[in-house]
Amino acid sequence: MQLYNNLSAKERADLIEQAGKERLTISFYKYAKIGNTEIFRNHLFLAWDQLEVLGRIYVAHEGINAQLSIPAENFESFKNHLDTITFLEHVRLNIAIEHDNFAFLKLKVKVRQKIVADGLNDNTFDVTNKGVHVDAEKFNELIDDPNTVLVDMRNHYESEIGHFKNAITPDVDTFRESLDLIEEDLKDHKEDKNLVMYCTGGIRCEKASAYYKHKGFKNVFQLEGGIINYVRQIESNKLENKFIGKNFVFDERRSERISDDVIANCHQCGKPADLHTNCANEACHLLFIQCEDCKAQMENCCSTNCMEINRLPFEEQKALRKGQGNSNDIFKKGRADHLPFKKDLRNIFDTFSKT
Repeated sequence: MQLYNNLSAKERADLIEQAGKERLTISFYKYAKIGNTEIFRNHLFLAWDQLEVLGRIYVAHEGINAQLSIPAENFESFKNHLDTITFLEHVRLNIAIEHDNFAFLKLKVKVRQKIVADGLNDNTFDVTNKGVHVDAEKFNELIDDPNTVLVDMRNHYESEIGHFKNAITPDVDTFRESLDLIEEDLKDHKEDKNLVMYCTGGIRCEKASAYYKHKGFKNVFQLEGGIINYVRQIESNKLENKFIGKNFVFDERRSERISDDVIANCHQCGKPADLHTNCANEACHLLFIQCEDCKAQMENCCSTNCMEINRLPFEEQKALRKGQGNSNDIFKKGRADHLPFKKDLRNIFDTFSKT
């Protein structure tokens, strides 16, 4: 019984190319009580491996968070399998706007403590007492209301390349950091403002809305299905698009373009740019924004030091890394002292703290 991948990313990419099948990129989540997470994980792996599912799926006692791709011809079979699982029957599937057959190259189903690292003790508040879910039309109405505070629940490197107009975009590295920051900055508006939140697919807002209601916010709303679902609704219902730029996604595509606006800048030269890349030096691997000119000049590296290291033969690079451990930058997203044009998103709450 095979419960793990036995192909490398390159081998899988070759097979995808040879198959020539169109693949769909999909994400979904569901909070539910799962008893034996290991058994559930193994069940999913066996069933989905047969359907040629590739992706990153987290399973915890609190539910499931899935980002994956699947051959379009297997989509109905995949939905049918989900419907055999009681708490996943008719679950909302967020289907990507732009598809890439190589968005995922392995099937990884992992058991985690939580499906989103929120740092919260769920026993201290009612996680089922969530905010009001709103569709794209109601969301547009709410964010046009001067009595609304619109908050982006994503991290700085996500909102930097795209966000809703007039949204508060906290300068944070992790979801857990934003929770207390937002509460503190909006503490004087718990009763007199609409707190409206959004994220990529909705999962972060699901927990955050219950947390803020527990903290005393009276009017809490969240965008149903997140940015992904919003874009589909505005297209199908011919609504005004209030999102500018690109939507960051956590697969090989890295982003989906929602509007033609380029709101970010190359972290190296400052030119308008919104394409994230990882430094080619494997010991660094820093995620940052790089324009095409800098990409060519810097050979896809974030610094001259990384460029020089990346030019060395592979064995020499390995020797340099031996005993050194990973650079701290390998875990960073667009933060490094040598990136002079990293956009600063701090103190955007000032507008509301003065009202």
